[in-house]
Amino acid sequence: MDLTVISTFRCNSRCQMCYIWKNPTEPKEEVSIETLSKLPGGFDNLNVSGGEPTLRRDLAELIDEVYPKARITEISSNGLNPERLVPIIKKHPNVKVRFSLEGDAATSDAIRGEKNGFQKKLDGIRMLREAGGTDLGFAMVIQDENADQLVKVYELARSEGVELATSTLHNAWQFYKNDNYFYDRLKVAREVEGLITSMLRTNTVKNWFRAYLNLGLIEKILGHDRLIPCTAGSDFAFIDPWSDVWACNVRSDLPMGNLKEQSWEEIIASKKTKDTLGKVAACSQNCWMVTTARTAMRSNIIPQMPKISPMAWVVLNKLKVTFGGDVDFDRYVNYGQVRESPHVPRTSFLGKKVKDDIKVQKDLKTPEEHYPLAEFYNR
Repeated sequence: MDLTVISTFRCNSRCQMCYIWKNPTEPKEEVSIETLSKLPGGFDNLNVSGGEPTLRRDLAELIDEVYPKARITEISSNGLNPERLVPIIKKHPNVKVRFSLEGDAATSDAIRGEKNGFQKKLDGIRMLREAGGTDLGFAMVIQDENADQLVKVYELARSEGVELATSTLHNAWQFYKNDNYFYDRLKVAREVEGLITSMLRTNTVKNWFRAYLNLGLIEKILGHDRLIPCTAGSDFAFIDPWSDVWACNVRSDLPMGNLKEQSWEEIIASKKTKDTLGKVAACSQNCWMVTTARTAMRSNIIPQMPKISPMAWVVLNKLKVTFGGDVDFDRYVNYGQVRESPHVPRTSFLGKKVKDDIKVQKDLKTPEEHYPLAEFYNR
């Protein structure tokens, strides 16, 4: 099972597609190391995210606590405070770190509302590499504003000797935003083809399967059904800053329990979790993020191996590209079917005063109070 610990909703980025920074949590209310000590061992990928996890003063101690509990420990960061990760990397060189990067300097800084953010991330990834980091990379949210830069960002990552993870515009309670829609689904989807082909041309097996993951992103962008059914709640889960455990970070009606009040075993065996898994089985949302896709692609028999369908696609198209052919994307994707969506403008917050927009999440007791928008839907 994979697990994401959303350690805080505080964030020093001002992203246009995520309003978590407008709804920061109180540090004293955030999930504690004592609570996380109740987690069992045996997780596959355990991701410490936010908000911005480096804003937690106890991040190093938090990583020390969860590190032995997973095969891979990951930190998802905006990359604006890389120096705070250096001691962690020196102690745990194989901790996976991904910095959010949304295109070239002008594009990334505008999307994320970060002054000189691009350069800080680039310098930061080099800093962590010099500190001994062995699993470093960037993470990019594909959207209309940056889709044409996908391959360039991928090439930048490769030139720095690091990796690129991709996700795409979507809605989630974690973002406090339920109006993220593409302006031109077809154009964005077609841009992803270049990244898939570039990944298949490498000699890295991981990249070949990332190519398949990005094929799923094309389907998601167009509004199609998932390539593989979701396994939220059974193969992955989320813990929010109030220690509430959720099957996923999209639907706010999929609770499993609260780690502060219960043991992990009680949560997994609870009626609430059983009811939630029933809802997951009937879910019609077309979410396809790294967390949901990675687990869905795994074999049910040998978790370290992929299912037959992604394996077959990778083998066929790797061979085709190797021998000078092209991926026949129209064979796999119905580009004639594009779901309509409303046009909701996104605004850059770079250089804007936003203090009045920030509302601290203080003294709120229930999930309903934490996530007042209630419905977060992806089609």
